[in-house]
Amino acid sequence: MASLSVGIECCLFTLLLTIFSTVLGEWNTKDYLKREHTLVKPYLGPSMNIPLWDITGSTMITNNYIRLTSDHQSKQGGIWNSQPVLVRNWELHVQFKVHGAGRTLYGDGFSIWYTRDRMELGPVFGNRDYFSGLAIFLDTYSNHNGPHNHAHPYISAMVNNGSLSYDHDADGTHTELSGCEAQFRNKDHDTHISIRYIDGILFVYIDIDNKNVWKECFTVKGVHLPTGYYVGVSAATGELADNHDILSVKFYELEAPEVDAENFKDVVPSADFSAQPRDHVAVNPSSWSAWKIITLIIIVIGFVIGAFVLIYAYQKHQEGKRKRFY
Repeated sequence: MASLSVGIECCLFTLLLTIFSTVLGEWNTKDYLKREHTLVKPYLGPSMNIPLWDITGSTMITNNYIRLTSDHQSKQGGIWNSQPVLVRNWELHVQFKVHGAGRTLYGDGFSIWYTRDRMELGPVFGNRDYFSGLAIFLDTYSNHNGPHNHAHPYISAMVNNGSLSYDHDADGTHTELSGCEAQFRNKDHDTHISIRYIDGILFVYIDIDNKNVWKECFTVKGVHLPTGYYVGVSAATGELADNHDILSVKFYELEAPEVDAENFKDVVPSADFSAQPRDHVAVNPSSWSAWKIITLIIIVIGFVIGAFVLIYAYQKHQEGKRKRFY
């Protein structure tokens, strides 16, 4: 009887294990890494290019990171996935590092894109203006004009149907869905951002404290995005600069109720809600930036020092003449 009981228990255990494995396998089928939209080391393939990804502008590829811009003025760079996203619900993880020599003045920042058009350099963090799709801006520009109620760096979201222009001078305030402050610059460790889009809700999380824990940045409901758009990352520097490095991009298809992604390909990008615009003082195009003012001060100081040197040299010359005369 004892052996019979043990046999029955073994059969039951095997049956339960089989059922559990089957259920678990089905649960995982639509929550997995999509390699055609993923970028990890080693970046370069046998043909010395990045499979399924294209670079543009000042972008440089190294063994350890992809540098969109170096810490130099007036740079634009980007990297774009060549495969359209055909899934409805997804999550995007970007591992990045923003760093540079500037302590109080630095910029401009970088952006993560899900857009219709790709590989077009432009004024919006290295990408085109009047884009169609979703942008997540990681704005580090520390020399803003006008009053703002947040510090920098600052992360924000914008959805555009191609009719809106991103206003750098207004910090994107009039087209922002939501945002949060995030001190991700010049960290000794790598920093991460997660962008999750599921059933019309946009979630943005960050891990910038090296704790391996996601912290909510913001959540926006009523965000409408089509399928068939492209993932990309771009960055720019202006009068101020930083290194903008991308270490990895990981794209996941999320488990969701059965939907036909084909039904969403003609959706026009839009959002039901947007953030309340903040006060902003219009920028006078003829006004001087802080960088120009600093440059002018340096020039004036150099001129004064040069004048003192010339006066001193003249006095020494006159003393020498008097000595020779006597």
